[in-house]
Amino acid sequence: MAESVERRQGQMSRRGLLSGVAVLAVAGLAGCGREEKTAEPPATPDGPPKGSLEWAVAGPWRAQDKARDAARHPMETLRFFGLQPRMTVVEFWPGSGWYTEILAPYLAEGAGKYVAAGFQTGPGADPSQVQLAAAFQQRFTTDERLYGEIELSAFGPTSGPVTAAGTADMVLFMRNIHAWMAAGIAEKAFADAWAALRPGGVLGVEQHRLGPEEAAEAGFAFVAASEINANERDTKDHPFGVETLPPSSLTAARGSPPNPAFDRSKYDRIGESDRMTLRFRKPE
Repeated sequence: MAESVERRQGQMSRRGLLSGVAVLAVAGLAGCGREEKTAEPPATPDGPPKGSLEWAVAGPWRAQDKARDAARHPMETLRFFGLQPRMTVVEFWPGSGWYTEILAPYLAEGAGKYVAAGFQTGPGADPSQVQLAAAFQQRFTTDERLYGEIELSAFGPTSGPVTAAGTADMVLFMRNIHAWMAAGIAEKAFADAWAALRPGGVLGVEQHRLGPEEAAEAGFAFVAASEINANERDTKDHPFGVETLPPSSLTAARGSPPNPAFDRSKYDRIGESDRMTLRFRKPE
């Protein structure tokens, strides 16, 4: 890189991070070849062409996750980011794997590569994150026929590189920046993404709506914005923050017992949060 990661990290002010949601325009596809698989993922009968993004989104293995497609718009979001089948894609904090179920089969079929930069585990780690990381590994590394060879790494306060420097075509931040800000690691997330991306690579961000006017302070050149994941019904004045809304649907402050007397009807009608979807480019 022309400038050091440290210098870029220094440019990432808190104000920039509050806006901070980015995506880089794709300047070329640099997917790495993969060994030929001995078996193939199941095809959807009479469905989209095998290996297409439509095929991955419609996959029967997503039976439990499809209910949120109407709110999360995975097809439109990934197309806006410029996803292509031969890319190396790093997803920070994939959680239970909602997007993994789409990305991993799609990239495996297209000779691409999926990297899951999950929670940093070890001494002092959040027990719930440790449990979720173990469940993710069990779920997605035992069926290479469908998900391919997923590369597992970690992101956290003291984690190292999420993947080899300058090798990722795309990095995804999917609704996690608010959690990183609360933990004081948002600037590190942008620095680690910058280090992983090749020049011209893509940082795709879906995030609860904040003020986007200073996004360029994070060091990325603005390319485009989309209202794919907007929700004008979201007034943003909910008693337990964004987690009052589905899918978290809190009825009491996090860490407190659920409140059976809490009336959820208003928040269920709102649906999932109003989110911004932006694309920025890491300069060549």
